[in-house]
Amino acid sequence: MEELRTQQQRLGFLVEAFKKDSVRYRDLRTPDSTEEKRELLRSLMNIRMPKALPEEVLLVQDEYLKQRAEEKGIVHPDDIPVIRDGMCIWQGDITRLAADAIVNAANSQMLGCFVPMHSCIDNAIHTFAGVQLRAECSRKMNHLRKKYGPGYEQPTAVPMLTDAYNLPAKKVIHVVGPIVEDDLTPALEQDLASCYCNTLDLCRENDLRSVAFCCISTGVFRFPSGRAAEIAVSTVEEWMSANPGVMDRVIFNVFKDEDRAIYEKLV
Repeated sequence: MEELRTQQQRLGFLVEAFKKDSVRYRDLRTPDSTEEKRELLRSLMNIRMPKALPEEVLLVQDEYLKQRAEEKGIVHPDDIPVIRDGMCIWQGDITRLAADAIVNAANSQMLGCFVPMHSCIDNAIHTFAGVQLRAECSRKMNHLRKKYGPGYEQPTAVPMLTDAYNLPAKKVIHVVGPIVEDDLTPALEQDLASCYCNTLDLCRENDLRSVAFCCISTGVFRFPSGRAAEIAVSTVEEWMSANPGVMDRVIFNVFKDEDRAIYEKLV
């Protein structure tokens, strides 16, 4: 294959390769603009089931995504000021963070978001990690289904560790947060606290010294943002006190201004 030297060449190649791979959309018209091509590529990645991809396509995807990470700007944990007790607040796209681990708010199927161009963090992490992430999650879930039965779904607050592939982070920790159907209950609050505690335990076990938490369960899972932040901060604070010197930085990653304001009152 002729070497693809520019991002435009890689993008064009990947759009055609993923169209061909999808079968259903192989005859879709390719748009002219770079932004529309990016959206089409992301959409095709989003809907793709975990399966093998030709090695030459995988290599180009990796080159493209690593360059995209550079274009967006990589943020290192050391550049985020500690407010107290190793805790930090950072507002922005979690896929830019070069932490030892970033936390993904996953669903119980653990395969990422299949809705094209959806704005959830699960979609963004899987998109910019590359198709290898969904494949690894699928392998892990298939292994668990052999052990627990074909109907197995990942329980709430049980974290799963994967590689981060083309993300600046080293690892991704996927965790299913509690879903608030009606009223907020003490059991749901405890489940959310367990998400943070169990994730930090997993970091300790794997010598991951910096972790970025998203706002678990506050999106479509409908956990109230203010109470979720209170639980997040108090749980992390208690865990850090009980495990001194284990974590260098625990980053509360927020995207919205209102979430940043909530965390700034707590940390």
